[in-house]
Amino acid sequence: IVLLLLKSTWKFIFKSATMPSKKTLLWVLCVEFLVALGAAVLTIVSMPHFDIVTNVMILNSVSILSAVFQVVAECLAKERKRLIMLPVCSILLIVTGYMLFAISYLVFESSLEINISIGLAIVGTICVSVNWWENYSTLFAVSVLEDISRDIAQSRNVVCIISSLMRILVTSAVVGAYVPLSGREWKSVKLVFETVVVSLVAIQIASSALCRWFVVVACKMHALHRSFVLPMYLASITVLAVFLFPTAVRLPKSNQTSTFFETFQPKSSGEWLHLMLTDAVRTLNTRDIMVHKKTGGLACLGCSALSWWLGLMLSTFYIWYLKIHRIERTQDLFVRRMYEGAFLEQSMLLNTQTPVLSHVSPPEFKKVFLCATMWHETYDEMMKIIISMFRLDKYRPKTDKQSDVEFEFHIYFDDAFKDVDNGRHANEYAEIIVDEPCIFKQKAALPHQKIINTPYGGRLEYTLPKGNLMMVHLKDKTLIRHKKRWSQIMYLYYILGWRLNRQYSKNRKEGEELDSLKENLKVSSLLLDFLQINTISNTYILALDGDTDFQPSAVMLLIDRLKLYPEVGAACGRIHPTGTGPMVWYQKFEYAVGHWLQKTAEHVFGCVLCSPGCFSLFRGAALMDDNVMKRYTTKASEASHYVQYDQGEDRWLCTLLLQQGWRVEYNAASDAYTNAPQDFKEFYNQRRRWGPSTMANTIDLLGSGGLTSQRNSSISKLYILYQIMSMAASILGPATICLMISALTLAIVPPTVYLILCFKLKSDTQIKIAAIMSVLYAFLMAGTILSIIGDLVKQKTFLTPSGLFLIGMVVLYIITAALHPQEFSMVIYGLLYFLCIPSGYLLLVIYSIVNMNNVTWGTRETGSQAKTTAVDTIKKKVMNAICCKCPCVESEDLSEKILPAETITKTEKPHIPLETQRCFNSAFLNHMLQDEIDFWRELQKKYLEPLKENKEQQEKVADDLRELRNKVTFAFFFCNALWLVATFFLQAIGDLVSIKIPKIYPNGTYDPTEVFSIDPIALMFLLSFTVLLLMQFVAMLYHRIYTLIHFVAYADTEIKSYRKQSHRSHQVSQWITHKMMTF
Repeated sequence: IVLLLLKSTWKFIFKSATMPSKKTLLWVLCVEFLVALGAAVLTIVSMPHFDIVTNVMILNSVSILSAVFQVVAECLAKERKRLIMLPVCSILLIVTGYMLFAISYLVFESSLEINISIGLAIVGTICVSVNWWENYSTLFAVSVLEDISRDIAQSRNVVCIISSLMRILVTSAVVGAYVPLSGREWKSVKLVFETVVVSLVAIQIASSALCRWFVVVACKMHALHRSFVLPMYLASITVLAVFLFPTAVRLPKSNQTSTFFETFQPKSSGEWLHLMLTDAVRTLNTRDIMVHKKTGGLACLGCSALSWWLGLMLSTFYIWYLKIHRIERTQDLFVRRMYEGAFLEQSMLLNTQTPVLSHVSPPEFKKVFLCATMWHETYDEMMKIIISMFRLDKYRPKTDKQSDVEFEFHIYFDDAFKDVDNGRHANEYAEIIVDEPCIFKQKAALPHQKIINTPYGGRLEYTLPKGNLMMVHLKDKTLIRHKKRWSQIMYLYYILGWRLNRQYSKNRKEGEELDSLKENLKVSSLLLDFLQINTISNTYILALDGDTDFQPSAVMLLIDRLKLYPEVGAACGRIHPTGTGPMVWYQKFEYAVGHWLQKTAEHVFGCVLCSPGCFSLFRGAALMDDNVMKRYTTKASEASHYVQYDQGEDRWLCTLLLQQGWRVEYNAASDAYTNAPQDFKEFYNQRRRWGPSTMANTIDLLGSGGLTSQRNSSISKLYILYQIMSMAASILGPATICLMISALTLAIVPPTVYLILCFKLKSDTQIKIAAIMSVLYAFLMAGTILSIIGDLVKQKTFLTPSGLFLIGMVVLYIITAALHPQEFSMVIYGLLYFLCIPSGYLLLVIYSIVNMNNVTWGTRETGSQAKTTAVDTIKKKVMNAICCKCPCVESEDLSEKILPAETITKTEKPHIPLETQRCFNSAFLNHMLQDEIDFWRELQKKYLEPLKENKEQQEKVADDLRELRNKVTFAFFFCNALWLVATFFLQAIGDLVSIKIPKIYPNGTYDPTEVFSIDPIALMFLLSFTVLLLMQFVAMLYHRIYTLIHFVAYADTEIKSYRKQSHRSHQVSQWITHKMMTF
């Protein structure tokens, strides 16, 4: 109750504060008063008069009303079920237990006090059993109860606060009334409370919280039976065994009177434990039926205990048949957040959702569209994504029997054509992607291949070996807008606007805007409307880059997050950079730290701010939400738009999702690999795009922080404060680096000179200078680290501010890496990362800010002037295939009969070379349906028409970008200058404002005459940075636990199912081979 009060108060203050209606408030107060009164009377007033067996087993009788509700629900149901006998038997057993319990005392040990206690105990258990009414509130078709249940679900935080306060008040009132009525003195009660109750309550709170957490973990890991239900059933028996075992051992007598507690002075907690154990056993040994061995009384005692225990089992037997998903949501597992500490195992069982209320529905069919964007990828890079798609095709074959997930693959190839003498032909990059399926398949060409003319260029369709469809969309930039964001808009509208809703597209009136498609799909038939909404909600889009490499398990783990958590709009995995060389090594550690600490902290404390476009799963309904997909089509018209919209399109899309109330998550077990820049220039140009875009989107999100926190339940005001602190640390990073590595002159002069040079020199020259300075700064950084270590040796202690910070950082990163055992080798690259900190957080920041006006992509801009080595590799493989009689090139005569594609516009027709067409064994030219042609033409006209070059507009945009660059540069570096000046000013003043820290030696002693001085600003920044790191570390620990839970659940379900399926297929194959050989 106390923990729930604290948690609900926290959520009420910083998250949801919805208030319940007066009717709901009155109902909650009445029910909680009844339950609290029953629990307090049972445990405080009645149970002290009974023996240990009765006290342990009578708690199982709190399931009586749950059994009654189940019987009523079964009677009202249209179809009777055989399971109705289980709750009926449960009721009979519990009532029988009450009767035998009363007989064992009234007949053999009757007294007025005992008689009153028996009645209060029975009434108390019945009152407590009202606690789980929500589990059956919708079974009786009573509108009032249904309305109250819905209102409670919406205002759960306030309801939990009210419930907890009511429990505390009623329990306190019962204690306050019972002590004087029972003739006890407050002095003895106070002594017992101070010496026993406080410690017992602390132990009980901790143990019950841990027990509930382990129960939730067991359910999420699909260990419902062996790790939840069975242990809960055996808990009462185990407790009895623990308490009754000492009866075989001779125990010293104990005094149970209040005067004993007044005179007894405990020497240790073990003494109190021994005393309590002795007195608990004496409650049974001192009973008349035990002393005189009365068989009838002992039989009644044992049978009552057994009846209650069986009654609990039968009333909760439905849990054995409860079907749950892996990593099931806690709110879908249990009805109430509150658990009863005094009735822990009973409350956990009775609080489990009944099959009627459970939100666990049969597995719904999910359609996942994998959409990869390509531009100038090499052959090896393209092969990564192609092989990954083939893996997924094999993992989830498309068969007649419908599975839980179906995949469809799309590749959108930007700028796939070039000008030649006789028209527009596919360039060498397009030839690579076209030839790949032919080279990849060694035995036979892929069946059902098509070449389709499209308004945007051309489309190739393949049916993969296991039946899934793959489409390659070749874009001609003279027909449709190019670059990555527009390719994303292209497939978003194609999949969500055409593929899923084409049966409704004819209803659109001529001249109607395409973005109102969602409104036009409102048909009169409720069934059709439901089917459409259900289709969109069960559609996911996996955004990929052209060089992404992943396993099927990575996709399935992301699907789990979206499948079970409807508020999640996007989920991303752990991105691993690949390549060789020092730049890649630096990025490997940088990516590792970013995912280990930063992304996990964002996931735990709020939402992930950026779901990378190279491997992220998006919910179709989230993308179609208001102000998401429509706004994502906004053409950049202002200088800030070019920075925010096009330089980091994945981060902007996530910003739109967060502002609309969707949650973005991170799954650390979902691994994907992508190529990283391997040379210094490409790395700097990539980060030149990412840096300003990250800052622009973060400022946009923080600027609407108040409204976003209201719409998005995952983003609290504290999380906004956390992001503000992180942004401040990022902005002041350059000045902090200067202060860390050098004195005033050496700290200011080199960055200032480089800043001036960046305004005067070309980009390539700036990067060359940055490379040279990075090497020099690396030496300086090494000297700084060595000087800190030398100072620690000189001072003969590591308990200095700089020493503690350095050692703490190293230890934190090593522990973090150890918790990621598969990535522990990344610590090797940590030294290089530390040496390159000035380059990454000082020089790169200067380069990014000063070149903010440069909105070119910066990477893969090699053009298509010459053939790549990859094409030569393909030609060699084609020749080898011809020599080996590869079936995909045997039908040359048939391929030569294929006519060139017809033009669909008045522009020059795209042309796929004949040597490329020869890879299509059974390919034939196809024409797109007229409806789809109309869709593409309308989409092009509305959003994707190629941008026309306007020199005046381009000059204006260039001027605006330079002006924006100048403003941002001034503000950014003015803040850093202020930080430097303030720090050096305080250092110059010296002892007047510095904080004195005593010198402490490792053995714990300190010398009062020797102190360390540190200025307040430096100490404040050091403490702030330390707090951020510790918060991220704690979040990482929390996230690692739940990542492990998810992975274990996946391994226990998905992998086992796949292995069984593969084993059965192998057995069938062996059986067929054996039969054929026998025949």
